Amino acid sequence: MPDRFDVAILGGGMGGYPAAIRAAQLGMSVALIEEDKVGGTCLHRGCIPTKALLQSAALLDDLQHAPAFGVTAESVRFDYAIAGKRRDHVVSQLQRGVEFLLKKNRITMVRGHGRLAGADRILVTPQSGDASEIEAKAVIIASGSRPKQLPGVQPDGVQVMTSDDATARNTVPASVIVLGGGAVGVEFASLYRSCGAEVTVVEMLPALVPLEDADVGTELQRSFEARGIRVMVGARLDLSSVQRNEGGVGVTVMTDAGEQRLQAEALLVAVGRSANTEDIGLDGLRVEVKNGTIVVDALLRTGEPGISAVGDVVGGFWLAHKAEHEGVIAVEAIAGHDPLPLLPGQVTRTTYCTPQIGSIGLSEAEARAAGHDVQAGVFPLRANGRALIWGAPEGFCKVVADRASHDVLGVHIIGHEVTELIWGPALGALLEATPFEMGRAVAPHPTLSETLSEAALAVSGEAIHI
Repeated sequence: MPDRFDVAILGGGMGGYPAAIRAAQLGMSVALIEEDKVGGTCLHRGCIPTKALLQSAALLDDLQHAPAFGVTAESVRFDYAIAGKRRDHVVSQLQRGVEFLLKKNRITMVRGHGRLAGADRILVTPQSGDASEIEAKAVIIASGSRPKQLPGVQPDGVQVMTSDDATARNTVPASVIVLGGGAVGVEFASLYRSCGAEVTVVEMLPALVPLEDADVGTELQRSFEARGIRVMVGARLDLSSVQRNEGGVGVTVMTDAGEQRLQAEALLVAVGRSANTEDIGLDGLRVEVKNGTIVVDALLRTGEPGISAVGDVVGGFWLAHKAEHEGVIAVEAIAGHDPLPLLPGQVTRTTYCTPQIGSIGLSEAEARAAGHDVQAGVFPLRANGRALIWGAPEGFCKVVADRASHDVLGVHIIGHEVTELIWGPALGALLEATPFEMGRAVAPHPTLSETLSEAALAVSGEAIHI
């Protein structure tokens, strides 16, 4: 191992390992410190395994609706344990790919728990053996996050679960209370309902997916309830009421209509995540932690010269692809380049429940609150040929724009497989496309991408098919 590296990166998740690869591409010597498996939460406990399970559930949904397409699928059965094996296979394959890329780029992997021992040193303690010290000219903190827990309610992985527990589980509870109607909560609610479970979603705010446009939350609730998912919004769980029992777990939920007692085999706590800022050696350094996350500038630099931070640990959108882009920006800044900062309005968000959600930029309410004179164009998927061919006419595309400047402020889509569409608006945001330009971009027919053009044209009342 070299005595001193150009860059040492604390954490091998989606913020850390792409940063390591980019640093190697720029000719730097790199140490990547990871106490678990490379790939982090996204690969092992988040994005990849959950979406693998959701894909199995989506296929089950398709088969159950096959007769409407003239296809007879008899004796359809679902084996969640086999779906779990497929989940693990996908994760393993991608992990091997990441490890190959690290070796290909001659990145030094250092296994163990890393803790800053100064602005240019990291003490690494392995699970067994002696600790070692890594020295580097620059350090990037990419220590990630973990699921939040309820005060006084310790998860046991069976009756009370975190998203980590639910992802690794190889059985479906017969009934589930999902506490939290954000992206994680609605994905598991959708998965479990597809697999036949009785599902209740409890959300404290007035709508599901409260970080999305309000119309998206309304549409998702309508769809969930049509699927038999019970949705309780504007509802608060009484923490003191959580009781484990022979049937699973009982909770009391406070609503405008009064108290309701709920009982289910399992309670899934999906109330957000906490940044891993503890026990990484920040004491004594000029690294500011505010509201649980590390404060950085536009190029991801902390207040301590030589130390940067990226990903969940710096807050903002808690998304793997955002972390990856931040890692690249941080490295390029360390190398003396002049990278473009990542603006919040350029970060796409995707949710893989049924129906899916894809969005970027401001919601209509956020745009109005920011002082914009808003024009919004909405195009329903029921008017799109491809959506009808798929047998999935629910949902819409909304384009939010500024009336005076013609800037596109946000794009919001809910419907079948719409997560594959949102990259187009992301490119438009980077190139500062107007609604006119989005509308005049030629979308192939019949495809769902036509809804983007039509919604953009609807901003000025020029949509053709509504």
